[in-house]
Amino acid sequence: MRRLERTWRLAHGRTLELGRRAVVMGILNVTPDSFSDGGRFLDADRACEQAELLVEQGADIIDIGGESTRPGGPPVSADQEQARILPVIRAIAERTGALISVDTYRADTARMAIGAGAHIVNDVWGLQRDEDMARVVAQSGAGVVIMHTGRDRDVDPDPVRDQHVFLDQSLAIARAAGIADERIVLDPGFGFGKESPDLNFALMRRFEELQAFGLPLLVGTSRKRFIGHATGREAPDRDPGTAATSVILRLGGADIFRVHDVALNADALKVVDAMIASGRAD
Repeated sequence: MRRLERTWRLAHGRTLELGRRAVVMGILNVTPDSFSDGGRFLDADRACEQAELLVEQGADIIDIGGESTRPGGPPVSADQEQARILPVIRAIAERTGALISVDTYRADTARMAIGAGAHIVNDVWGLQRDEDMARVVAQSGAGVVIMHTGRDRDVDPDPVRDQHVFLDQSLAIARAAGIADERIVLDPGFGFGKESPDLNFALMRRFEELQAFGLPLLVGTSRKRFIGHATGREAPDRDPGTAATSVILRLGGADIFRVHDVALNADALKVVDAMIASGRAD
């Protein structure tokens, strides 16, 4: 499969090359209740130490979230979210050269996070929850991850067709606000409103069809419930299953992999990339 090589343009003049090698995004939840690592990194110093470890293990990006997005997770206020993440973002920006992503659907939180040093906004509602989000991204020059969700809406039973139903609307919002395509990455939203394991596996099997968007693709399968369905393992023990999905999705054209266990997935993806590179030499 032909891979497009692209430069992802981010806030603060940073860029990231996509296509030739898999990019790893390490998850850092600054929350008490995330489904597999809640409560571990609430302290800013400890969170920064974890970020440094993730970078050492091979993370290109650190994705910082202050509100759990697990099904049924309790909502938090914007003030709570900001109090959790802003000190962590500032500390990581000061102590590392890592690219920082903020996992939020709130425009005010995104604006403050970028001001604190974040380079990317990762919006699990695809710019459709907060009407000011697209404007904040456009004005800041941040990179943006636009994620598909099936939550709180009628869903087309065909998983790929529903990607277009939702993401075409998100892309129209982004482009109307002046967000250039070179700043956009799409995420098909594994597990978000896709409660049936079969739906997630069907989306994985047909992943190459998402290349029709012509944009880089990020995937977040890490420790998700559908992996547990296949392996019979609870969330903390799903990292090997996650690595298997990373390999499959890299072969399907994914560019960025949002994971908890960076070292395991980085190694698995290096093997895939070595195989792909050997084909280029033929």
